[in-house]
Amino acid sequence: MIHVQNLSKSYNGVTVLNIDQLEIPKGESFGLVGNNGAGKTTFFSLLLDLIEPSTGYIASNGIKIHESENWKKFTGAFLDESFLIGYLTPVEYLYFIGELRGLSKPNVDEFLIPFKAFFNDEILDGKKYIRDLSKGNQKKVGIAGAFLGNPEVVILDEPFANLDPTTQIRLKNLLKDIAATKKITMLISSHDLQHTIEVSNRIVALEKGRVIKDLKTDENTMSELENLFAV
Repeated sequence: MIHVQNLSKSYNGVTVLNIDQLEIPKGESFGLVGNNGAGKTTFFSLLLDLIEPSTGYIASNGIKIHESENWKKFTGAFLDESFLIGYLTPVEYLYFIGELRGLSKPNVDEFLIPFKAFFNDEILDGKKYIRDLSKGNQKKVGIAGAFLGNPEVVILDEPFANLDPTTQIRLKNLLKDIAATKKITMLISSHDLQHTIEVSNRIVALEKGRVIKDLKTDENTMSELENLFAV
């Protein structure tokens, strides 16, 4: 589904990402971990054509990201609040994204039913604009919007940050259910190793822009990552 070849990104002569080759098959739940500055957000920004590669390319479903916009038709993402529209209410925003994806308002309402527990009655019934929501509630809106329209690929950067423990668990279970039922290729970057392991069937660790570990998740993955980052 996603093919990375000779990919690098440099700023002022400093290389912040350098991945020779990486394959992410269709339907895989892919977790990306690493310390601050490891290159996680840079990789996701390249995946979404927010920045251009210095060398190489990423192809999604055979489409080179920086050469065509056709990948947008089957890709959903939420990296941060810049993906939102602050002067809309959450419902207005979700209806707007749904319309872009060819969904009617009743279609969007039906889609949002599994998100009810995740929203915890704090999102859809309020009159607040998105800009006036807490960081956690803004994140809830963005994550829901990323899944609208049955995308084949969904990219989430730090989805568990700014969420309280109960909501983190609800999100973890929601992501696991979506991955199991919809066979979406899901890419998640997070500092939360435990939650990332639980929602992913593969973990890749970055350090200084390079892949230093590539693991299929099992009962030993947490200890392997703890050993890796304890050095």
